[in-house]
Amino acid sequence: MADETTAEFDTEELARGWAQLADRRPTHHTELAFAARTDIGRVRENNEDKFDFFLPDDAPTQAVRGRLWAIADGMGGHSAGQVASEAGLKTVIRSYFAEPVVGEVGEALQQSLRDANALITQAAINMGAKNGMGTTMVVAIVLNDMLTLAHVGDSRAYLLREGERIRQLTTDHSWVEEQVRRGALSRAEAEKSPYRNVITRSIGMGDGMDADILTEKLFPEDILLLATDGVTGYLGEDALAALMSNKSLSKAALDIVDAANDAGGKDNSTVVLLKVLSITSTSEGES
Repeated sequence: MADETTAEFDTEELARGWAQLADRRPTHHTELAFAARTDIGRVRENNEDKFDFFLPDDAPTQAVRGRLWAIADGMGGHSAGQVASEAGLKTVIRSYFAEPVVGEVGEALQQSLRDANALITQAAINMGAKNGMGTTMVVAIVLNDMLTLAHVGDSRAYLLREGERIRQLTTDHSWVEEQVRRGALSRAEAEKSPYRNVITRSIGMGDGMDADILTEKLFPEDILLLATDGVTGYLGEDALAALMSNKSLSKAALDIVDAANDAGGKDNSTVVLLKVLSITSTSEGES
């Protein structure tokens, strides 16, 4: 099972279904820069965090499915969390790009996370004694001038837009977040709660798992941050915004992870940063 769940995906196989869409072109060209970094931290013996991306270089694929970046934070201890995060991300990529004519972006993205959930749920059964095996996930799709996000668990996405305060786009699937929404805990109490790492939804939880899907129109200079809780558990919004600003994305990724380690580093930490450099309309694109 381990060989199957961690096998490399075949990009040629993924590309084969797209010939019938050869005339499709994106309606907008969104030029992006990105950087990523993952770190084991200062306490853990292994890194259960993963990041991945898939950037098709042909116009038809970009026109229908766009480009993908994702992070995952595995759970289950020892090898289980590593298998869950890595296999989950690869399954999402395979599933999302494998069906060129089935569903809109949000629908296809939702199905890809359901496929990952089914795989990890079955893998936990096959591996035995892995009752806690699972993973959080945030997946970002950039198609034309739109961002589509899918997320499960407490890994997060933030948007830093010029002239605006940094904004958290995702809502944690966690016990403390539910208590905040119900008015049972204040935000300050939630951040200090011993149950703040108890999540209520994950890839691998079994039947009935649905991801939250949301969309956001993109503008030049927007910076998107995907981060696991090894980062957000230590760094608040103001600190993240300061660390993301006025520097290259590679330096920002390095600085964010280093800051999380300096603040405690008790968990793995992973970030993916995307910056919109420009957006132009394409005369050949379909509306």
